[in-house]
Amino acid sequence: MTTTLLQTPFHDVHVNHGGKMVDFAGWSMPLHYGSIIDEHHQTRNSGSLFDVSHMGRFRFKGRDARRFLDFVCTRQIFGMSDGQARYSMVCNEDGGVKDDVLVYRLGESEYMMVCNASNRLKLIDHFADVRGDHVFKFTDETESTGMVAVQGPKVMELISNFSSEIPTLKRYRFTVKNLLIAKVMISRTGYTGEDGVEIILPGKFANKAVDMLMKNVGSGDDAAIKPAGLGARDSLRLEAGMALYGHEITEEIDPVSANLGFAIKFNKGDDNPEIGRFIGQDVIDRLHTEGTARRLVGLVLEGRRAARQHMDVVINGTIVGEVTSGCLSPTLGTSIAMAYVDAANADPGTTVEVDLGRQQIPATVTTLPFTA
Repeated sequence: MTTTLLQTPFHDVHVNHGGKMVDFAGWSMPLHYGSIIDEHHQTRNSGSLFDVSHMGRFRFKGRDARRFLDFVCTRQIFGMSDGQARYSMVCNEDGGVKDDVLVYRLGESEYMMVCNASNRLKLIDHFADVRGDHVFKFTDETESTGMVAVQGPKVMELISNFSSEIPTLKRYRFTVKNLLIAKVMISRTGYTGEDGVEIILPGKFANKAVDMLMKNVGSGDDAAIKPAGLGARDSLRLEAGMALYGHEITEEIDPVSANLGFAIKFNKGDDNPEIGRFIGQDVIDRLHTEGTARRLVGLVLEGRRAARQHMDVVINGTIVGEVTSGCLSPTLGTSIAMAYVDAANADPGTTVEVDLGRQQIPATVTTLPFTA
């Protein structure tokens, strides 16, 4: 049985630029256009444009929109200001992570949420199951909109050539602009460790808007911004120590173990009934107080062989952890990985070994991120 993949508004652009298209969470997405390493360096040194339209985009609007989001999100939504975005988790009753999300406040009773493509349908079902008597309108806008990320050290300078407002945005702030009679949301957010913006816009205007952007950044080998695919996005986020759903966070992994305490409002709602507590809070508050059995750490391996997910981390023949992600870092030129290890072995400088199958490679525990 053949499954028809969903296509983003930029599908023809990817094909015309020679994108290597793959199935990613049911979407036809570009893995790369040429060399993943070249696209990685392009992002670190100048700028790249990533199609991230596969990510889920939800709108919550109505009287209880904020109250509901405070119920399902680990981060406090109460008190956000218009034009502000917050990174958060959506957890299950056991404290495991259903997804990591970005929540944007458009107004007192209107919010957007961006989630991972692989969890979009799961979250829709979850929100319906736990909605209770909260009054709001929920809309899945994923397939009617497009989303791109423009990331790199030269991005904001280039944007300043045609906008004075956007470069002044603080991190995790956004603005809504009118472009071609369409509303475009531009946020100073990203998933590469570099500065830049993410742009959400109506699908039918997506290609024209991106064409306008690309015409202002040069062309060919000298272009300041070039298209990049999922391969570079993954190596970039790994260097930046950013968690990836299905690797560093899952429904069986809590956000405390994942070092994501910054995205949790511990004891949320205890002193303000207007905020309320979130799903899974009892477990997460306890783990925060008592500590977790394992912690997420960085590993720097000897040599150039890359560690892969589920490989064992070993000390003196005893398994003390498991790799979640790994690659040969294009920026550092060495093999790096993230792994969960027993709390007793999680201090920076601890020497371990990673079991690559035929041999065990020495590695050193380090703090995250790997690159500034």
